[in-house]
Amino acid sequence: RKVQYEYDRAVYKQRNVIERMFCRLKDWRRLSTRFDRNIKNFMGAVALAAAVIWWL
Repeated sequence: RKVQYEYDRAVYKQRNVIERMFCRLKDWRRLSTRFDRNIKNFMGAVALAAAVIWWL
């Protein structure tokens, strides 16, 4: 680029972490296709997937 734009490195680093987390959650087919239509069941599946991802 000829013109460099300023950005906050700390905010950009946090954004990258969140994007990687969503990418890992999308690997779970049940979450990416939203099989659970009830919000409580869906959030339970998200919590379970997040715990398993964090553990591994």
